[in-house]
Amino acid sequence: MANEGGTRQRWPALDLVGTIRHDGDGGVLDDLAEADDAAAWLAEHGTRFTGPAELPALDADLHTEMLELRRAARALFARAVSPGPASRADAHRLMPADRALERLNAAAALDPVAPQLGWDAGESPARMRPLSSTGDARARLLAALARAVIEFLAGPEREQLRACQAPRCVRYFVKSHGRQEWCKTSCGNRARVARHYDRQRTGPAPQG
Repeated sequence: MANEGGTRQRWPALDLVGTIRHDGDGGVLDDLAEADDAAAWLAEHGTRFTGPAELPALDADLHTEMLELRRAARALFARAVSPGPASRADAHRLMPADRALERLNAAAALDPVAPQLGWDAGESPARMRPLSSTGDARARLLAALARAVIEFLAGPEREQLRACQAPRCVRYFVKSHGRQEWCKTSCGNRARVARHYDRQRTGPAPQG
């Protein structure tokens, strides 16, 4: 899974949602907050969504559309983990689920794609990256971001999606084993230290 420095996830949708993360100093960092930040993120991660296709230049309008698409994705991730807790980063200001669905589906529809099948000799058939039907790089990017979220939420991994509840963490993660509570080892260590501190501070329960 990803670390706090932004190492790539197995699931591209988590790359997008994970652009809101712990800053390492008790606060929350937004990797898409400013247009320059978003352009740098696209340069590093964009081809995970669009493949080798040309990425669009990031202007103010596209930046706003990316932020709204991420808001929709995070609202639907919160719905997916319910009745468990959502990420603390935005649990108090989530986009309504019906609006999030509308925005996500509208973005996906910007680029109708054709499924592609790959089948190398001696191998099993496999689904390839869908073939884009548009020459509009902006539409292609937004649709690809939306499709990644749709594919994740419609897939089996959604059942294992959780919001990490370690102190200061705001990340969503996919459980890799049945008893996993945190997104990574350092979060587990921090949570155990916090629990120990709470027990020490409150002391033993009063007797009779």
